[in-house]
Amino acid sequence: MSITYAVSWADAGTLSAISPRNQFINPNSSSSSFGFSACLQVSQQLPLFVGSSILQLDSRLVLCKRRQPLPFVVRSSDHPQNADPPKQYSKREKKPFPVPIVDLRRAARERVKNNKDKPKRPLPPPKNGMLVKSLVPLAYKVYNARIRLINNLHRLMKVVRVNACGWCNEIHVGPYGHPFKSCKGPSASQRKGHHEWTNSVLEDVIVPLEAYHLYDRLGNRIRHDERFTIPRVPALVELCIQGGVEIPEFPTKRRRKPIIRIGKSEFVDADETELPDPEPHIPPEPLLTESPPSEIAPPSSGEETVSLAEETLQAWEEMRGGAKKLMRAYRVRVCGYCPEVHVGPTGHKAQNCGAFKHQQRNGQHGWQSAVLDDLIPPRYVWHVPDVNGPPMQRELRSFYGQAPAVVEICAQAGAEVPEQYRATMRLEVGIPSSVKEAEMVV
Repeated sequence: MSITYAVSWADAGTLSAISPRNQFINPNSSSSSFGFSACLQVSQQLPLFVGSSILQLDSRLVLCKRRQPLPFVVRSSDHPQNADPPKQYSKREKKPFPVPIVDLRRAARERVKNNKDKPKRPLPPPKNGMLVKSLVPLAYKVYNARIRLINNLHRLMKVVRVNACGWCNEIHVGPYGHPFKSCKGPSASQRKGHHEWTNSVLEDVIVPLEAYHLYDRLGNRIRHDERFTIPRVPALVELCIQGGVEIPEFPTKRRRKPIIRIGKSEFVDADETELPDPEPHIPPEPLLTESPPSEIAPPSSGEETVSLAEETLQAWEEMRGGAKKLMRAYRVRVCGYCPEVHVGPTGHKAQNCGAFKHQQRNGQHGWQSAVLDDLIPPRYVWHVPDVNGPPMQRELRSFYGQAPAVVEICAQAGAEVPEQYRATMRLEVGIPSSVKEAEMVV
């Protein structure tokens, strides 16, 4: 006599007490994570008492686990639908290291362990004082892309209005300022956080970040008493100069032989007297110059405006992409407490840091490796969904996205937004038409 019983997985503990483990048959091999059921069968002789007689019943107990089918969702890790802009650290916070200090120490120990009892290899450029020949054309492209970006923004800002707050450093791209109470300037509490919008200049869109110009990037560090005798240039221009760009106003030392190391931090220049006279430098492409204010004219038509916006956005991407490649070879340092940037293997010794608790450091900077946003700050602004539509509402702030100021200017001028900025601009998010409709959003 055969009887089949169906029990749940919760009774597995009770069943294991009744049946030995060796009585379980192999589980069904068709189990999967896509909703298929997994079953185990148990066979055992169970006694049944009927009056004074005993009947042996052959019972089969089937353990089944039912799973609900999982929803199929397509996700993109490279370009998500929605993303927040980079975090803005307060003046009381220190910037995080691009690579955690624990990982840096671990990598240093591994490097010392792997190089033990091995002959020292010659230093590669630019650590040996030579230029990276393959990056010289890239340095010229980055320099010219910066000049094209500046000239084009001067023209675009005559047709696309950019508002700047008169009390803080916040800007907004649009016919009028945004209504958000985010001003942190002087007497902001009296104005209840409201901005007072005025006209802006190019320096509000592209942050003027300067660095010391080094005649010899491997020379001695800049002392505190030399901080006024050494010229300062835009940080990106200094990176291009060290990458191979020749500018007569800012001469730099070009070695034709690698340096000779005599210690961990000491070296001497190789003898170059037997070398022939250097040939005149021929640049890969001519250097552009900034247009004077008298020659800046707005676009004459809508088609020219769209074409100018596309060219500006291309120059922005070319400048940032090329600078990122140059930073992999030529080290750039940034202070962890203030925006000071230094292009070189080690930071300078000028004690001009005025950030939080600078008295405890005697004004010295806390140098660490820089990232691309430290060299070229993007200046995120609010994205206006429709320039000709209704104004932005304070209650719908969580539905609006943000974008770099250059990208927002080009987008309002008619350029197509690149894919990497669509997530932070939240172009795929539907914005409610009223506050009442926003309250119904789950």
